[in-house]
Amino acid sequence: MKKKLWIFVLILAITIGGFYSFAKFNPPLDIGTLASSKDNKSVVVGIGNKGFRKVKILDVSVNNNERPSKTKVQASNALQGFIITNDYNNEESIKYGFKNIEDITIKVGASPSSYFKKLDDGTATKRDEIYGISVIHNQAINRVNIKYSCLGISFNETVFLN
Repeated sequence: MKKKLWIFVLILAITIGGFYSFAKFNPPLDIGTLASSKDNKSVVVGIGNKGFRKVKILDVSVNNNERPSKTKVQASNALQGFIITNDYNNEESIKYGFKNIEDITIKVGASPSSYFKKLDDGTATKRDEIYGISVIHNQAINRVNIKYSCLGISFNETVFLN
């Protein structure tokens, strides 16, 4: 009986370890569009989810882990695209669906590459949601650090801007 229990525990440990390793080596966050203002103080990073569970953004920092002045997520549609702005509340910006980071999860299948393909094919619709992390900072942004989780596993993604 003890031998069967040990075999079960060993198989369970190998399965969990394999799943964790697979998840860590295949992070679900997909980076698409990178756009910035001329002075690089306002940046949009298009993101998506190529995994099989929802992705939750936990934190966003810039440059050397500095706290940005403002951070929101744009939940727009593939036909509308993103806006680069330094004011989330002006009349033009409001229609781009700015949300607080803690209020949004990135749906499964929301991959920038699939939306780019739909745009190329002419099959994109207003129902195709796209997501972009919009960051405003008082200094030029040269990188955006995104901390997120999926299936209870934390990931870090760093996006460098030229």
